Amino acid sequence: MEIKQLLSDARAIWGDKKLTIDEIIVRLGVDMGDLCRWARHADKDHAMHTDDELQKELGNIIFSVIRWCDDLGYDPEACIERAKEAQRAFAKQSRV
Repeated sequence: MEIKQLLSDARAIWGDKKLTIDEIIVRLGVDMGDLCRWARHADKDHAMHTDDELQKELGNIIFSVIRWCDDLGYDPEACIERAKEAQRAFAKQSRV
């Protein structure tokens, strides 16, 4: 899979409407809430604790963020490169 193709797939699903940063944060909060329910281990959510469900939730975040970068006028590949650089620097400073 390539980032440009994923963005094209996302636009085919969701159309060309661009979300604002506020709208994106709310939607990301929903995704994070789904992961938090996983970590909470509540009895009522036990049936949802499957590998398939966790993979879907992580995939939702990856797939959505690609589109959200574009919504805000950013190149998703450039955003990923910046993140990689930042993580390399952080990991280098954090190693004992």
